[in-house]
Amino acid sequence: MRLGASIGKGDPAALKKRAQELEDAGIDVLWTAELYGFDAPSLMGFLAAVTDRVQIGSSILPFYSRSPALLAMTAAGVDALSGGRCVLGIGASGPQVIEGFHGVPFDSPVGRVTELIEICRTIWRREPLSYAGQHYQLPLPPGQGLGLGKPLKLIDHPVRSSIPVYVAASGPRNVSNVAQIADGWIPIFYWPERAGRVWGEALAAGLTKRDPALGPLETVASVTVAITDDKAEIERLRDTARPQLALYIGGMGAREMNFYNDLACRYGLEGPARQIQESSLAGRRDEAARLVPSELIEGTTIIGPAGLVADRISAYREAGVTVLNVRPAGADPLGTIAAVRKLAG
Repeated sequence: MRLGASIGKGDPAALKKRAQELEDAGIDVLWTAELYGFDAPSLMGFLAAVTDRVQIGSSILPFYSRSPALLAMTAAGVDALSGGRCVLGIGASGPQVIEGFHGVPFDSPVGRVTELIEICRTIWRREPLSYAGQHYQLPLPPGQGLGLGKPLKLIDHPVRSSIPVYVAASGPRNVSNVAQIADGWIPIFYWPERAGRVWGEALAAGLTKRDPALGPLETVASVTVAITDDKAEIERLRDTARPQLALYIGGMGAREMNFYNDLACRYGLEGPARQIQESSLAGRRDEAARLVPSELIEGTTIIGPAGLVADRISAYREAGVTVLNVRPAGADPLGTIAAVRKLAG
């Protein structure tokens, strides 16, 4: 099992120091976030210059706000700067961000992912780009634009003709599609003991159609980790997970469309999910955090004595996780990562 970590934010000197410390501690993949803050590729290029070994991934780049060709060019550029260490992580984000911040309609995420991956792989192979999809037509067909477009191929020669594409997905159709065509899958709030009931059927359906040439599907799970025997400290650290879970389950998206609330319901937590959403939308954030079930926190974090931590890491591995993204909590984050590195093998 490989280890990943989010690089976070900060001034350049602090980011350089953090990246090198994480690399030295045994991290295999450094991830850059975007949301609706600074763009991720700028930081990816910076990481390429200050690290030597780690893969550099985007988690995630919203694909609605970028053309498929721009995604391919960005990944190829980071791959060249890093000597072949780029992982292109993409996702739909949500309608509030895509339509509100980017001003682009949020439509057909599954179909768009399929087409843009095909287009990216064509560009990385330096083939002339001619594509007639439902969502993307390249060059533009007659009657659109000036009619002067022509099939072009990438001017520069990529370091690799195929760059790993990981997709953030939680809905059954999207997950099945990712299992069929992508190199990796990025779920959220991964609960190894219940992942099978939520995603098992969709994953199996996609994997039966998967091209063997793609290799095994990578699965990336993010989890807060702390190693301690102090019962009070364990409870305190577990409680720190409540606000984020409450924010996503209750406040991300609208009442009628919240993918994270849907996931909590599919985990068997329909009642709490509904209550968290009601409190969040009413502005009662502290109450929403208190309503997050302890079983969800315990299932999606790894906090406790060394024996429990070892057992939980094994549970993630047995559930199919190949990259464990570690969010160390407690006083010694680098020590925690080093300990997890030994336990993960």
